[in-house]
Parts: sequence; structure tokens; C-alpha cells
Amino acid sequence: MTTTSVHRQAGAREGAILLLASSLTIMGSVMVAPVLPRMIEAFAPVNPQASLWVPLAITGPALAIALFAPLAGWLADRFGRKRMLILATLCYALLGALPALLDGLAGIVGVRLLFGLAEAMVMTVCSTLIADYWQGERRLKYVNRQVVTIAVVGAAFFVIGGMLGEHSWRSPFSLYLLPLLLLPFMARVLWEPVVSRASAPVSGQIPPLANGRVDLPALLAGYLLIGIGMVMSFVVPVQAPVLLVGLGVTSTTLIGLATGTGLLASLAGALMWPLVRRTLGVRGCNALLLLLGAGGLTGLVLAQSYATMLISIVVHGIGVGMLVPNAMAPVMNALSPTSRGRGMGFFTAFLYLGQFISPLVVGLAASQAGGLTNGILALAGLLTLYAAVWGLGALFRHSDARSETDSTSHLLSQEHHHEP
Repeated sequence: MTTTSVHRQAGAREGAILLLASSLTIMGSVMVAPVLPRMIEAFAPVNPQASLWVPLAITGPALAIALFAPLAGWLADRFGRKRMLILATLCYALLGALPALLDGLAGIVGVRLLFGLAEAMVMTVCSTLIADYWQGERRLKYVNRQVVTIAVVGAAFFVIGGMLGEHSWRSPFSLYLLPLLLLPFMARVLWEPVVSRASAPVSGQIPPLANGRVDLPALLAGYLLIGIGMVMSFVVPVQAPVLLVGLGVTSTTLIGLATGTGLLASLAGALMWPLVRRTLGVRGCNALLLLLGAGGLTGLVLAQSYATMLISIVVHGIGVGMLVPNAMAPVMNALSPTSRGRGMGFFTAFLYLGQFISPLVVGLAASQAGGLTNGILALAGLLTLYAAVWGLGALFRHSDARSETDSTSHLLSQEHHHEP
């Protein structure tokens, strides 16, 4: 069970470990993505299907995470967060490094799928422990730090993986052993949370229901938002190279610069998120980030120059950067402590499912709308409508809150008027 009789207060040490552990989720793909061409080149002579299997070895873990994350959350609720995090980190390191020792492509793909199961547990438990250890504004602070840390570490290891890959496609896989250094600190510093206490409500969010029940409407709204948002997010990294080639930009350096610009823009969006949330509220922030995403996609397909496309990628990236923290925080708050692992597991599943199906959704839209440009424009239009729904929700919430305040003030004035 996940309960314990000891109440403790989490601090900077626990935060640092959880933030570093959270960054393992981005390391799962970015460290080996740069060596994809080298892997195809190495296996093509012995496997004619290498061009199909090698990308699956890179992206396969995302599907494994989407399918396994709910079960990972259940295991965390059943057997304890700390125990499962330590076990998952150990498996992550060993399974992550194992492809460097394998010669068969089928074996590498199989190991990478198992690696995705460990990655699902790490991501789910880290988010769950952040919700367990902190409440209120401190929880929001660590949610934001988690997103920023993942972005920074991802950018760094993308470069490091590329540098190691110059020597051999096997070299970057050795970096997966680095998380072993975290294990002693996890065992010594982290602790099993008390899950019987109620979480404090967070300003601007729907408070959790009484008696340990789950706020199901808020939970489903968060799952839908992160799923749709991830479909939106992955349009740029997957489709931008195709659109750039259509503009006549064939330089891999310029294409890589466009992708890197999107990552930096998402980091900027994550840093802007706390101020935007305090200013517009959760619903208003959702409306804004979806509008930014829709505007970025529209500019992406209508751009007539490289510079214009970069501006569109920046606009899109800022919206993407605000997406995960603004979707995750209300989901955390909607869950009871005893169901938090399972709830965050489903959040992780929807996040990675959105990533996985994004190219499929774009392909379907393109086939129905008569081309890639029209397909992406159609998706941008649907995002705009979805943004309008959140915007109306924000307006009605503001109107209801103002009416309640006015009614309370009127009653108080009446009571004061009738006092002898």
C-alpha cells in the first residue's frame, strides 16, 4: 500500500530528484533520434525493411507508454510510488543501454518497446509524487519546473547524442546508464507519501470533491485537452520538414534550426505560463494556447518564405509550451490522493497517444481535404473552435463569480440595513 504513518514536508532535495527523473522521459527519444540514418545504413544490407523497422525502434516506446501508463499508475497506487520509481529507473537504464549490445534489428525493437514500459512508469510516478509532495502554488511551481527541465535536458542530450553518434550508432545508447547514478538518491531522499489526506485546492482551479471522490468532468476535460494538444504539438516537428522542402529549403542545417527554434519557443511558453495562468485563469490560458497553436499551424502552411515559417513555428511553440502544465495541474487537483497514480497514468497515456496518432490524424485530414495544406488548415479551424469553447467557459466562470460576489454584497448590505 502507499500509505505511511509518517508525515513529512518535501523540499528542494526531493524536487531536484523528481525533476531529474522526469527528464528521463525526453531522453528516451532525443538521445538516439540523431543516429536514425546511421542505424538504417548499418542494417539495410542485412534487412531490406530497415527503413521501416529502425524508425519503429525510435518511436515505438511512445506507443508502449500510451498503452502501459494506466497500468503503471495502478501499480504505483497498489505497491507504492517510491518502490516502483526505483524499479522502473533501474529497468530504464538497463533496457535503454541493451541495444548497444544487440545485432538483430527485431531484438532492438523488442527491447525498445520494453524500455517504453519502464519510461511510462517513470513519467507517471514522477508526476504523481509531485502532486503528492506539494499542494497549491508550490505544486504549480514544480509542475512548471518539470516542463522546463524536460525541455532543457532534451535539448542538451539531443546535441550530446548527435555528437556521440558521429563515432557509431551504438554509442548514444550508453548514455542510458546515467540514471543509475540517481538510484542511491531516490532510495535515500524520496519517501512514500501519505495518501489519506485531502489536497488543498489550487487558486483558479476546480477544487477536488469531498470524501476522496474524483472530479470526473474536470478529469475528462484534462485528458481530452492533452490528447488534442499533443496532436497539435507534433504537427510542426513531423510536417515542417516536408513543408520546408516544398518551399525549396533542402539544407538539413536550416531544417534542424527550424526544429530547434520550436523547442526554444516551447521553453519560452513554459516560462510564460505562470503569469498567463494568473492573468487569464486556467480556462482562459487554454483558449490562448489553442489559438496560438491554430495560428502557428495556419502560418506554417501559408508561409511563402523561411523567415515567415520560423515566426509561425515560434507562435505555435509558445502555445505548446503552456499546454502540458496547464492541462496537468487541474488533473492533479481533480484526483483524490488514493487514485492519483491511476489518474496520472491515464494523463500520460493520452499525452503519448496524441503524439503517436498525430501523423495519422494529419494524414486523414489531408486525404479528406485534398492535400496537406488544406488538411492542416482544417485542423487549425477545429482548434480555433475548441479554443472558443474554453474561452466561453472562462467568460461564464468570470460572470458567475462576479454575480456571486454581487449577490453576497447585496445580502450583506441588507443585513446591515435591517440591524437595529
